[in-house]
Amino acid sequence: MEVQINGTTRLVGFFAHPAKHSLSPKMQSLAMQLTHTDAIYLAFEIKEEQLAAAIQSIFTFDMLGANISMPHKSAVLTHLDGYTKSCALIGAANTIVKRNQQLFGYNTDGIGFIRSLQAAGVSYKEKTMTILGAGAAATAIICQAALAEFRAIYIFNRLGPRFDQMKEKIKEIQQQTACKVTLTDIQDEKTLKDTIYDSEILVNATSVGMQNEDCPLHDFSVLRKDLVVYDVIYQPEETYLLKQAKKHQAKTINGLGMLLYQGAASFELWTHKKMPVERIQPILEEKK
Repeated sequence: MEVQINGTTRLVGFFAHPAKHSLSPKMQSLAMQLTHTDAIYLAFEIKEEQLAAAIQSIFTFDMLGANISMPHKSAVLTHLDGYTKSCALIGAANTIVKRNQQLFGYNTDGIGFIRSLQAAGVSYKEKTMTILGAGAAATAIICQAALAEFRAIYIFNRLGPRFDQMKEKIKEIQQQTACKVTLTDIQDEKTLKDTIYDSEILVNATSVGMQNEDCPLHDFSVLRKDLVVYDVIYQPEETYLLKQAKKHQAKTINGLGMLLYQGAASFELWTHKKMPVERIQPILEEKK
């Protein structure tokens, strides 16, 4: 499909550092072509000291908006005219929309997680989730899950700065939602085992699993047929955790759906069109 660029073509940017590895340009560019949207999506490597100028460029080049990725998701909030409740709770934005000469922030990461559950036929309201990790991806998932009426979320992470930050975040979550949220040292294997048994969904939101047979879980006896095991990692397509979950007949989901549906939510905000996810997903799943 040939891309037609003319004098009216609009721009959407991807601001991150690094940026070249991202699948977002492939996904968003294809969505624009398939929906006959007169726009292009380009990735820009933006260092921390360049963020303010990059944000200003949205006005300079009359852009539709931008995606924001690491390390700018939190810092970008100070450059916006407004942002959603989920952005405020998560403490980060990943999508900027220019509207009436103002910039509005959204966080579609958690939305991507919720929509990927829906696409996989997994019900989540009033359900219980155990999540491994307390970083940016975990925070987005936890906050959106609480807003989406999960009954309880059990968080496990190593002791340290992120653990302490999550303690404070939990206070905000529990002030704004009815969801029960706990935080435990991931070295507490007994509590981890007990909470997985009590959960319908297990999520790995750490980077453990991207290499070889690394796995954030050591006791596979907790895996079972009626458990949904979700790994936010999508490269490799099937992590060691997901392989073990399959052996125990658990339902498995990798992180490609979260990537796809967070991108779809951003696309809708910029274009007011639905992303044709059924046509884009097979392209993303192609082996590199």
